[in-house]
Amino acid sequence: MQKITIAYGDGIGPEIMESVLQILKNAEVNLDYNIIEVGENIYKKGFNSGLMPSAWQDLENSKILLKAPITTPQGGGYKSLNVTLRRKLGLYSNIRPVRSFYPFIKTNFSDMDLVIIRENEEDLYTGVEHRHSQDSYQCLKIVTKQGCEKIVRFAFEYAIKNNRKKVSCFSKDNIMKITDGLLHQVFDEIAQEYPQIDNDHHIIDIATARVAASPQNFDVIVTTNLYGDIISDVAAEISGSVGLAGSANIGNEYAMFEAIHGSAPDIANQDIANPSGLIQASIMMLSHMGMYDKASLIHNALYKTIEDGIHTADIYQDKISKKKVGTKDFTSAVINNLGSNPLQLKRANFCKNSDDKSKKVLANKNPIKEVQNKTLIGFDLFLDYNKGLDTLINDLKKLESEIFQVKTISCKGLVLWPVSDKHMIPNSVSGLLTLRVVAKDATGRASNIINNPKINISHQDIINILQYFVQNNLDFVKLEGLYHFNGKAGYCANQGE
Repeated sequence: MQKITIAYGDGIGPEIMESVLQILKNAEVNLDYNIIEVGENIYKKGFNSGLMPSAWQDLENSKILLKAPITTPQGGGYKSLNVTLRRKLGLYSNIRPVRSFYPFIKTNFSDMDLVIIRENEEDLYTGVEHRHSQDSYQCLKIVTKQGCEKIVRFAFEYAIKNNRKKVSCFSKDNIMKITDGLLHQVFDEIAQEYPQIDNDHHIIDIATARVAASPQNFDVIVTTNLYGDIISDVAAEISGSVGLAGSANIGNEYAMFEAIHGSAPDIANQDIANPSGLIQASIMMLSHMGMYDKASLIHNALYKTIEDGIHTADIYQDKISKKKVGTKDFTSAVINNLGSNPLQLKRANFCKNSDDKSKKVLANKNPIKEVQNKTLIGFDLFLDYNKGLDTLINDLKKLESEIFQVKTISCKGLVLWPVSDKHMIPNSVSGLLTLRVVAKDATGRASNIINNPKINISHQDIINILQYFVQNNLDFVKLEGLYHFNGKAGYCANQGE
């Protein structure tokens, strides 16, 4: 008997989890359940991640978590349980299939059938945020090549195993050329290894609009954490209801399955919640565990129930639905339909993909990583400075160094000095001022930061020049090194630089 961990969650969580467990029992799914408490009550006990330390041992034993939605208290100090679980368990991929139930649930897209695969551990969702001054705050977008490679390869592997035809990459690399540019670059490289799968790339803003307007044109979408979170909710909503979709969070060792909607405390304990999202998540879980016949059995029963017009209030429509039911009666209808198949909606027949070549490619791939030559040529120094630009320029004129020279002063990426036309300087400047300090070349002039400079400076050189700012009471709050990798700048030029 295989063990899984169960978390009932908050709000409507206990009701819809009980629905799923009843369906699994009547489908004769042989599982050993271990229940852990997560969510609001745990937060209130002082565990700011929403999970007690003892729960980690339970997850270590089962490796699989079926989780109902939870409520994260409002206010600072509380970390998202989902983000914590995804990162600590290495659940690097989030899979959200979205399919319409037309004509039995109202939607404008009768043939919508797409899968959104999002990177799950990086991007803005790392939650690395800081306040630097009275009016300047930051949230770091962290992207790694390894993270991009894992999620892109996962998307192509998923496409092969599930008979999908195309993988589309969404990014914003026309603006974020380094971070989003890395995802696009890795996508293009890995796509060449899968000639049997079509591929294309889209800029995220217009791509989201296209998903909303013509989702049938997409098959598998791969993207970063924040973008994927947004477009998966857009896709679920236009399919008929966010309450219908489930999701899987998959890593190399652990897996977590959940509905994509929230805990909806306003309708809790009223027997009106739709359990379909968590039922769909449990179907994904059974397929992941290799219980393909049980996954197909429950999938077909759910789809037959929806096809029969037995609908909860969130999806009930006059002239389309036949009977409005609550959570318990909907559950009973699914149980009664175990062994039946939908007539119009897509019937499931989950099975192990007989072609294991893709798995071997993934397992045996061990590329030799190029070690690039890394050169430090300067730094960006962020100042909390409110005495005005002219005063700062006068202060910097006192700075004397044989090694460094201030090349630009900017604010939020826009160069304020030097500029050829003072009218180009904004009337009001808010936020941190940034000094771009670069190494001088042999002539004593500032090096060209676009081309690979001849000078390689040290961290001690930077520490030495920072003494000037300390001595002159210039409040620097952050420093970013300017590096070249094999002669290519690892940073962007400022606007106007």
